[in-house]
Order: sequence, then structure tokens, then C-alpha cells
Amino acid sequence: MLIAGFDPRLPFTRAEALDNGITASQLRGRGYRQLFQGCYVVAGADRDSVQRVRAALGLHPPGAFASHLSAARLYGLPVLHTPDEHVTVLRKSDRRLRDGVRSHVCSDETHVTMRHGLPVSCPADTFVALAPLLALVDLVAVGDAMVKSRLTTPEALVAAVAHSGQRGALRARRAAGFVRDGVDSPMETRLRMLIVLGGLPEPRVNHILRDLAGEWVARFDLSYLDYSVIVECDGRQHAEDASQWQHDLERRELLENAGWKLVVVTSKGIYREPEQTLERVSRALRLRGCRVPTTASQAWRPHFPVS
Repeated sequence: MLIAGFDPRLPFTRAEALDNGITASQLRGRGYRQLFQGCYVVAGADRDSVQRVRAALGLHPPGAFASHLSAARLYGLPVLHTPDEHVTVLRKSDRRLRDGVRSHVCSDETHVTMRHGLPVSCPADTFVALAPLLALVDLVAVGDAMVKSRLTTPEALVAAVAHSGQRGALRARRAAGFVRDGVDSPMETRLRMLIVLGGLPEPRVNHILRDLAGEWVARFDLSYLDYSVIVECDGRQHAEDASQWQHDLERRELLENAGWKLVVVTSKGIYREPEQTLERVSRALRLRGCRVPTTASQAWRPHFPVS
């Protein structure tokens, strides 16, 4: 007989199962699913990331919280899926060794908040914790997404990581310096970082063009207002939506007729042809009178390997 308050749709341990009349044989059957060693849910329960994090936390003593990549997923940040969940505990003795669970010991600096009803490291601490796990450009994309989600601001993030002594703090401080408000997507972050690491002036992010009456006319992904140059990301979804594609073509024609130079960059220009993209942006700026280096900085190369 199930004890009141026990919900098999939420992760439970083997001991809790036995206490609630679920036998070891039943746990091995099709009616239940094992999330981690010694941790189960009923077969029809949700399979989302929140459920896995809840399960990983349930294996640890009170005070444990989600951190690193698990925290990032709870915040909805753009990180790649990994098979492991990350849990941080207060003491070494609180760590629990399980396949699929990576446990860390809490720093005195760490602050904990709540997300989806679960304890999780605060956004700034999550950012620092991700620094040893992510490349610089990926970390900047996470920071931009944090700002877009109103989890922090660029200024607050810079201030929060400025005096951190945690592992990865140096990379976190460098990445935080590149985080900007108004970035719409990781692709925009990557394009901006390619431009900046390539030694070109940093473009303005998502500038809104208005007419003389103050009415909204257009928004530019990246732009150089002094030189009337726009650098646009063009995702595949536009090509797959005929009406959107036609709208974009008409918009580009109007902007070009108004004197703007558009440099349209697809994912190929970022992941397969980054050097050509830098050359295209450099050429557009140079033709509009901007003094740019004749030879691009090579600092971009480690961050944009050609696939």
C-alpha cells in the first residue's frame, strides 16, 4: 500500500519504494524506469531534464543543489546535452557516486536560488562554474542568453565575477566582458565574436532604426551606424518559410536603396567559412571608409575551427 504523499511519478529511491510496498521484482519490471542507480520513477512519468535533475538531487543529503550544466539546463540556457547531471553538496561526505551524476563540493562564495521548484546555483555562479567546461565563445553565448532571459545584466555579471576565486574565474571574467544586452540567438553571439576576435570594430547589437516620427522601421542584428553597414544572420528557418523569405528580400532591398550595405551571413559562413566571412565584413567596412587592419587578427582561429 502506498503511503500518503508518495508520488511514483516523481523520482524515488529503492528504499522509498520498498517502504511503500513496491517490491524489488516490480522495480525491475516494465512498470518502473531507473533514472540512476537506486533511483526510479513510474514508467509513464515525464522524461524532461527537470525530472533528471530532481532525481540526482534526491540521491544527496539536504543542502545539495543543481549546478554547472544541470543548472544551465534548468535556466533554459544554450548548452549541449550531456548524459551527466551536476550536483553540488556542502561537504565532501555528502557526495554520492553514481553513473550519470557528477558531484562537486560547494565553494563558500556560492549562492543558491530556486528554479522549477529545485535549488540551483545562482546565474552568476553558474556562469563561473561553466567556464572550465565551455569554450570562450560558448560561454559568451550563455551569458548573452542569461541577459536575454533577464537573469542578469552585462554590468551585474561583470561585477559578480570580478572577484571570484572559483576555478574558471579567469575565463569567466574574460567572457563576461563580451556579454551584451539585446542578443537574440547563439548564432548572433558567434558572428559577433568572430568579428571581434578577427580584429574588427565591435558592431552594435540589435539597433532599432526609426523614422523621423520615431516609428519603428527595422532592427539590425549587428550594425556599424557610422558607416551604414549591417551584418545580418540568416538562419535556415527563413529559407524554409516562403513568406518570411520574401519579406526578408523586400526588407533588404529597401535598406540597400536607402544606402545601407548588407552583409548576410548564414551558418555556413560561421561554421565552415569563417575566414571568408571576416573578409566580407572587412571589405564592406573598408569600402565605406572605415580603417580596418589589412590583415585580420588570428585570435579567432582557435574558436572557429573549420568543420
